[in-house]
Amino acid sequence: MGSFLANEGLSIVVILVWLGINVFLFVHFYMAFLIDRWFYTRAILGHALSWARAPAACLNFNCMLILLPVCRNLLSFLRGSIQCCSRTAARQLDRNLTFHKLVAYMIAFHTAVHIIAHLFNFERFMDAQLEANMSSLPHVLSLIGNKHNESFLNPIRNNQTSPTIVMFTTVAGLTGVVITLALILMITSSMEVIRRSYFEVFWFTHHLFIIFFIGLVLHGIKRIVRGQTLDSLKKHNPITCHSEFERWGLDQDCPEPKFMGNPPGTWKWVVGPMFLYLCERLVRFYRSQQKVVITKVVMHPSKTLELQMKKKGFRMEVGQYVFLQCPSISQLEWHPFTLTSAPEEDHFSVHIRLQGDWTEALYIACGGDRTRLQEAWELPRSEPTTPQHTGLQVRAHNTTPHGVSESSGSAQCGGIYCAGKAHLCSGKVQASERGCDSAALRSESRSDEQQVDMKRRKPQGIAVDGPFGTASEDVFRYEVVMLVGAGIGVTPFASILKSVWYKHVQENTNVFTKKIYFYWLCRETQAFEWFADLLQSLERQMIAKDMRDFLTYNIYLTRWRDTEAAHFRVHHEAENDPITGLKQKTLYGKPNWDTEFSAIATNHPGCKVGVFLCGPTLLAKDLEKQCLKQSQAGAEFIFNKENF
Repeated sequence: MGSFLANEGLSIVVILVWLGINVFLFVHFYMAFLIDRWFYTRAILGHALSWARAPAACLNFNCMLILLPVCRNLLSFLRGSIQCCSRTAARQLDRNLTFHKLVAYMIAFHTAVHIIAHLFNFERFMDAQLEANMSSLPHVLSLIGNKHNESFLNPIRNNQTSPTIVMFTTVAGLTGVVITLALILMITSSMEVIRRSYFEVFWFTHHLFIIFFIGLVLHGIKRIVRGQTLDSLKKHNPITCHSEFERWGLDQDCPEPKFMGNPPGTWKWVVGPMFLYLCERLVRFYRSQQKVVITKVVMHPSKTLELQMKKKGFRMEVGQYVFLQCPSISQLEWHPFTLTSAPEEDHFSVHIRLQGDWTEALYIACGGDRTRLQEAWELPRSEPTTPQHTGLQVRAHNTTPHGVSESSGSAQCGGIYCAGKAHLCSGKVQASERGCDSAALRSESRSDEQQVDMKRRKPQGIAVDGPFGTASEDVFRYEVVMLVGAGIGVTPFASILKSVWYKHVQENTNVFTKKIYFYWLCRETQAFEWFADLLQSLERQMIAKDMRDFLTYNIYLTRWRDTEAAHFRVHHEAENDPITGLKQKTLYGKPNWDTEFSAIATNHPGCKVGVFLCGPTLLAKDLEKQCLKQSQAGAEFIFNKENF
């Protein structure tokens, strides 16, 4: 029970409070339209009036919330502020996208109820206008306001129109259609199958939220839903006068009622979040204009592109992520990628799996499809520059102490490109005086014609927004840690393991974490290659410092071909693993999580174990169940999942 409360308790409280507010608003505004002021409106519309207005209030509330979970800078600030007070509260901010989706579903639900109710309302307004029966109260109410400057109740002013015409000729009807279509497009394009396969469709349609909010604010500006004015209520009591409607205006006790709509109030709900989001976008824009230099590009065999970059004033923590934009590909698209570098390094890096049009275009823009060494001026950058002389030569394919391979563009790596001052590149590198964005390199033998061609080129650069915090920031706050990565989902743990390597190299004694269990699940052998160098460096470091027990890693290959299986059998007895080159042998199949969690709980009784996952939803559900189940065995497992 303790682990359940630690993992889910605050989330459940937040959801219950949110649902409770929705229920309260619905009931409150439903009842608010049953009072005497709306008596004559209900005489035409019945209870459909309340059924339209109650969800409208809930829509205002949820539209107030929908932007807050995507204010990344605000969430990062809040996360850092409350981290020292409550780690559990800080972890809830990592579920921002889940809450964003829940709020969106609630908006969709209340929109559907609101639309259905108003379809009935317009039909009844039309019927009341067409009735042509002076002994009918709805028809008499519909005739009020036909004279000049008189207040009206029925927005359909004549019987020569139709609800469809009213829908497309009134502000309320037209904005209602627009925001409904925008909402449908945003929700349908957010389905996982579309978001993963056609990210650009998701990205562009989601920016319809601008039209959605403009339409939302304008929707009630004409006050189409009207009730009796307060002054009229003092002179005309609808409870006693509604049956005397034939004598209205002739009897002083029952003068003709006056009507007026409520002033638009949606803007009061959404102006605050809209201002915060505008500030968020301004901060993002400012940071995206800061200069970035690509110091190194490596194309790994597993269709993974590695970018190493530098940016003035850039500071990061382990497990954080950034958004990348390449204007030469798209001026609008920003894509999130986990940082794979450590805070101790003098650059920051990302590893990008080539999946989809944008990543393929980035691969080509960085020259990954070429086998020759690329000059820095040929890589994406912000503006044209004057080339600087260097004697850059990169020939070796060595593993550095940082676990990153270097190559001159051999078939194995597909190309490596260096610019600026980077300790991971061999050869002497010089940056230009213009700063990060204006690094340009050339060999002394380049001809004058080539120099002119360089000056004419104006490739645009990569823009970086971030970094932003994630659950993995908390990794060093636990004494025992489980890291579980699936495929390219290992990227946040590359940063963590690199940082561990640096801390032990620098003999940092302030590391609270005493034990790390690392699990990596991959479908293909090529996926291990870019990360294996780092693990080999860590393995050697742990052995040299007699810290074999600090890091336990288990690598699982979940799929393999028959030819690969034969190769594995032949080399199984070798000292190092035939796939990773590690002394720890690769395991085949999938982990038995019951066994793994039980063993950790037995080895660390009474400890809080931080479980960190970057992987698919199904694996997340399995691990979360194990955290709840195994916490009863001694250790307390706290589940954390990366969300983008």
